[in-house]
Amino acid sequence: MTFTAAEQAAMTRALELAATPAVPMVADTRRVGCVLLADDGSTVAEGHHRGPGTPHAEADALARAGDAARGTTAVVTLEPCNHTGRTGPCTEALVAAGVRRVVYAETDANPVAAGGRARLEAAGIEVEPGLMAAEADALAAVYRLAQREQRPFVTWKFATTLDGRSAAADGTSRWVSGTAARRDTHRLRARCDVMLVGANTVAVDHPRLTVRDDHDQPLEQQPLRVVMGERDLPDHGLDLQLRTRDPHAALAELFALDRQHVFLEGGPTLAAAFLTAGLVDEIVAYVAPVLLGSGRAAVADLGITTIAGALRPRVTDVTVLPGVEGEEPNVRITMTPTTPTMTPQGA
Repeated sequence: MTFTAAEQAAMTRALELAATPAVPMVADTRRVGCVLLADDGSTVAEGHHRGPGTPHAEADALARAGDAARGTTAVVTLEPCNHTGRTGPCTEALVAAGVRRVVYAETDANPVAAGGRARLEAAGIEVEPGLMAAEADALAAVYRLAQREQRPFVTWKFATTLDGRSAAADGTSRWVSGTAARRDTHRLRARCDVMLVGANTVAVDHPRLTVRDDHDQPLEQQPLRVVMGERDLPDHGLDLQLRTRDPHAALAELFALDRQHVFLEGGPTLAAAFLTAGLVDEIVAYVAPVLLGSGRAAVADLGITTIAGALRPRVTDVTVLPGVEGEEPNVRITMTPTTPTMTPQGA
């Protein structure tokens, strides 16, 4: 397989487009990006999938290119689909547009959408698969778990002091983490389609649970904001209340609503419930250089009585987030539970 430098750069860009923040997803859709290249390696147009029922990445890029799409190379993160679902086949759109060559990262394992490469080659289009396949595979991790387990992927995020406290003894928790960590949290929130907290967190903290930019302005697309618990919360101000304490039941209900990725940001009790149920797929901890000595723990009792029984997640990334406006740096640690159901998407 031979790929040009321009194609490699275009695939990097296509993966960035595929990961566009706060794009609404449902359980059977994928994040896909596409870049159209002219013969000289310049970009003609870009596109990405914006959620269920919207044009796929290829169709989006082709529409933006218009007649200039003829003779281009389409660089796509996923093999173009060859079926009619909510939208038409991407293969037919590429053929009709006169695309000369298609380079894609990952072969589509979905049997319903398969056959894209064969259809394109039958139409005389040159096809080269496998460019940056590992990177595309990581991007699809959430989708694959949702398909296999028939439940959303769960990322548990928490901020903690050096001694494991998420709040002081008087209950105050603003701000345990620094500005850079909070901004990074919004970046992670934007990957997800559900923000989930417990009833006590809502009653005490009244969180907005929105995704905001570095200027504290909300993004156009927002995840579903959900509170879980049996307590009556008539004025919770969120989108949905799941009246259950069972994490399995909560995830089943969210999956029935076509949700793929839950961002768990509730208190220690909710975190403990998901951990003990084996329903946390990724852990993201922000550790601040702060000592409290007492206060609320980041996670409630897990029923562990000996060091031999400790949960020991595997560290997949450690990043130091520089302090902002004189603040001390925070450390972001991304982890996978030690008995993971899949490879995590990563931070």
